[in-house]
Amino acid sequence: MSGHSKWSTIKRKKGKADAQKGKLFGKLNRFISVAARNGGDPETNVDLRNAVQLARENNMPNENIERAIKKGTGEIEGVSYEDVTYEGYGPGGVAVLIKVLTDNRNRTVSEIRRVFTKNGGNLGSNGCVAWIFSRKSYFSFDKAKVNQDTLLDLSLEVEVEDIETDEKNIEVTLPPTDYEKYKKI
Repeated sequence: MSGHSKWSTIKRKKGKADAQKGKLFGKLNRFISVAARNGGDPETNVDLRNAVQLARENNMPNENIERAIKKGTGEIEGVSYEDVTYEGYGPGGVAVLIKVLTDNRNRTVSEIRRVFTKNGGNLGSNGCVAWIFSRKSYFSFDKAKVNQDTLLDLSLEVEVEDIETDEKNIEVTLPPTDYEKYKKI
């Protein structure tokens, strides 16, 4: 029993769920706005298409998605977020590449510098570790669930960098530009 007031319990649970949903929608809103800077059409902008798809998977209303796209393209005023990359070395000289979304570069760089120094690392200059990293698309398929002929045909059409197989899985590495083609398998 919830005591004398069921509404109190319901209100508390609903309030907590609404707060979590609001926090998620805020993150998705920023993600969509930044992706929309490179073009407001999800058909031509892969990042925007992925952001919109993620928002729809999390039941974000279409009005919110459209408003976030308009903010990103500049049709509506709002906070301007930018995508920034920081590089540095962690404990033991481990290379670290950090990609962040921020509305204030100065605050963000000081926070990242503090985290690095607190944990025995240091923030580096631009280009100090970026040459080590490269963007890749990676897929792992269960051999029993995927049609291997279709996978092979598609691999011949695009620039697949590596295919590894074991008893259970097929792992494919390819350039990020071909992500959408493989995603449909």
